[in-house]
Amino acid sequence: MATKAGSQKEFIVTNEQGEETKYLFQHPGVKGGVQLRGRSKDMNGNLDEEKYFNELMTKVIVQPKTNWEYWDENEGFNEVMKEASTFLMG
Repeated sequence: MATKAGSQKEFIVTNEQGEETKYLFQHPGVKGGVQLRGRSKDMNGNLDEEKYFNELMTKVIVQPKTNWEYWDENEGFNEVMKEASTFLMG
């Protein structure tokens, strides 16, 4: 039986010029995923997207390393965040 912790997935985004960027996701494990979502909530228990996306960039997207500045200069933010979130929850 495969464990989630440490499992990886590659996701490719193709920009309008046809250039591909490969993103490597790594699963933090079930407990790590629950903790990540816990840290991403506001004081009312609602998901804070900024915190959540920051957690995905820090803990799930391992290559290339991304941050807010990275996304100001690169396409695919919504695609990558959606796929990283799906991978985390899968």
